[in-house]
Amino acid sequence: MKVLMTAFLVFACFGAQAAQFNVLVFSKTAGWHHDSIPSGVAAIQELGKLHDFTVFWTEDANRVFNDQELAKYQAVIFLQTTGDILDAKQKGAFERYIRSGGGYVGVHSAADTEYGWPWYTKLVGHMFDHHPAIQSAMLKVEGRNFPGMERFAARNLVTEEWYAFKPATSKLTYLLSVDESTYKPGPKGMGAFHPVSWYQHYDGGRAFYTALGHLPATYGDPVFRHHLYGGIYWAATGNGLGPE
Repeated sequence: MKVLMTAFLVFACFGAQAAQFNVLVFSKTAGWHHDSIPSGVAAIQELGKLHDFTVFWTEDANRVFNDQELAKYQAVIFLQTTGDILDAKQKGAFERYIRSGGGYVGVHSAADTEYGWPWYTKLVGHMFDHHPAIQSAMLKVEGRNFPGMERFAARNLVTEEWYAFKPATSKLTYLLSVDESTYKPGPKGMGAFHPVSWYQHYDGGRAFYTALGHLPATYGDPVFRHHLYGGIYWAATGNGLGPE
């Protein structure tokens, strides 16, 4: 009986450590609050079950933005965050987390967050400037050398709130763009190249961003979900890049 109990405890211990990695989903808003946040959380939780990683969701910065708590996670996902959401002490903890090799994933309005924090604006890569009405447009693949890009066609008809961005603040590798000739960008578009998703190595860590995800239904799209998982996987592990 003692041998069986020992075997059971060993099995339980290995089972508890089976997850590939752990991610924190943070969706605090101090500006616009997207209706798609619950859909995004549910999608990431389902991705966690599908791909064997743990997901902890909170909007309480005091609970998680400190050195001890952040150390539990291999990636932090800013899901539809807006406005100024961290105080100076919390910002310092997040900077140390990235410098220690942590991963960042920004979704949609994560680029509409913390404009006055230069380190964060460089982490994101481009900050939000404006957007027209929600429209369908042609999404173009700019690069496939990244996990999660396998399921996109060369051109994809996608309905989205097409963010236009301020100039890049970092050296980025682009994954997706939108063809402005296929929708009405308003009086001020971005011109011949309008980026939608990108990634970079930044300050010791990894950062992935996608501007997709405004609509709740987008999180049910399997192509988008795979794109999002690719970003989470790379941010958390650094794995999955193909040959240059």
